[in-house]
Amino acid sequence: MLTSEIIKKVRRIEIRTSRIVQEAVAGRYLSAVKGRGMEFEEVRPYEIGDDIRTIDWNVSARAGSPHVKLFREERELTVILAVDLSGSLGFGSRSQLKRDLVAEVAATLAFSATRNNDKVGLLLFSDTIERHVPARKGRRHVLRIIREVLAHRPVRRGTAIAEAIDELNRIQRRRCVIFLVSDFLDSGWERPLAIAHSRHDVIPVRVWDRLEESLPNVGLLEVEDQETGELLLVDTGSRAVRETFAAQAHERTQRFETALRRLKIEPITLETGVDPIEPITAYFRKREARRSR
Repeated sequence: MLTSEIIKKVRRIEIRTSRIVQEAVAGRYLSAVKGRGMEFEEVRPYEIGDDIRTIDWNVSARAGSPHVKLFREERELTVILAVDLSGSLGFGSRSQLKRDLVAEVAATLAFSATRNNDKVGLLLFSDTIERHVPARKGRRHVLRIIREVLAHRPVRRGTAIAEAIDELNRIQRRRCVIFLVSDFLDSGWERPLAIAHSRHDVIPVRVWDRLEESLPNVGLLEVEDQETGELLLVDTGSRAVRETFAAQAHERTQRFETALRRLKIEPITLETGVDPIEPITAYFRKREARRSR
């Protein structure tokens, strides 16, 4: 993509997402995410009126009386966008590639964060770490992040989500919010994600395309695996082929959802060709409601 084309695309995304953020997303983001920016301060004896959820049971057992943890709200959060740029993100059947959807989502989340005075960082990955942009504040920095997502040409085409999460676990010592944006066409990421979830606030964002779930009946079709380059001739006219394809896709989705349920993590799921704003705001709305209970 030419530099001039990238600049135009960045500008279009900025115009669209900054307006949407201002009107719909930023407030929800603040309520749903900001509250997790709490830093441990001290432990003191329990007093009547304290929230029992703050009791430190280990200290209470040692002291022989109830003690609670005190936290203070951090003035700012660090938000990390961990973005998958593997070959499969170059697919799209509904006038939008998954990679373009990823760029729009990254912009929306980055503008939401910077509007609330949070720092935003970026980790691009394929089956290796492609690029790391340290977290900073400000509109210019957000525009750089969008430009990196759009313009970066991965050196590899495979997917290694586990390696990306391991890298975040290594470099992010302080608690942060991690948006893990991927199509999750990979395996072996469950344990690293569990470790990251114990340290950080991890929000998986799954992007998908309808054609990945069911094949149309269009006869013989030559398809390419965008991560391995392998070419396959598929007979989409065969009902058995279409049913097998759909069953395998359903199984992948079930594995993804089951793994996250075990970890008690709820993802944001976004489809190409469909406006992502409503699913994002709905997610934040639901998360905010859970916190207020």
